[in-house]
Amino acid sequence: MRITLLAFLVLFAGGLRPAFGQSNAEKIAARDAYVSSNIVSIFYHELGHAIIDKMSVPIFGQEEDAADVLSILMIDQVYDEESAQDIAYDAALGFLADAEQAEELAFWGVHGLDEQRFYNLICLFYGANPADRIFFADDLGLPEERADSCPEEYDQAIVSWGGVLDQMAALKGKIIFEGPVESLIGQVVAEEITFLNGQLGFPVDFEVLIETCEEANAFYDPEAGSVTLCAEFETYLSRQYENM
Repeated sequence: MRITLLAFLVLFAGGLRPAFGQSNAEKIAARDAYVSSNIVSIFYHELGHAIIDKMSVPIFGQEEDAADVLSILMIDQVYDEESAQDIAYDAALGFLADAEQAEELAFWGVHGLDEQRFYNLICLFYGANPADRIFFADDLGLPEERADSCPEEYDQAIVSWGGVLDQMAALKGKIIFEGPVESLIGQVVAEEITFLNGQLGFPVDFEVLIETCEEANAFYDPEAGSVTLCAEFETYLSRQYENM
């Protein structure tokens, strides 16, 4: 079982969703847990792009969809059940909040629509362990018509990505973290990297950067071979939580 900053925040807050009767310290911990959950989800999404590039993974369809799939698979695989459910729940709420805040539906975008990403995340995560995650799926409103196919969707996803991750277990390249460890986003990302460097390798070393970008964004740069998470995401996600 991983003992993480995120697990501590969830334990202290007594859950991730806003609740009446919480002390101020508990409210802050709940907010930080929500922020941390979404940072974990975003980090693994961008890591998916890095893996696709560095491992020459063939993609049939949108690469953004494949990166979304890896993100939820990693959350399912590397966290204990309670922590994984908390992270997946709040990552799903992050997509839903983005959908509600959108001024227009970007049908032309490379990403799926946020509401589609919301349901895809719920489906894959539920499909990995339907017996223990039925409340998770029901609470987030996964339609029964979709839920029926989720175990098959998960099996297809884990077969596709599992072989790639198995190959990476024998590689020696490491992720190098560059960023402020005193920030929440820095702590969360540094912790994930430390864990991953003990589990997986890459063909070559590469950097994950926390930088100021003047916007809440995250991206993989194929020319530099690096992942960047913008420091502004921390404030963006905090406000998103407080506006729920």
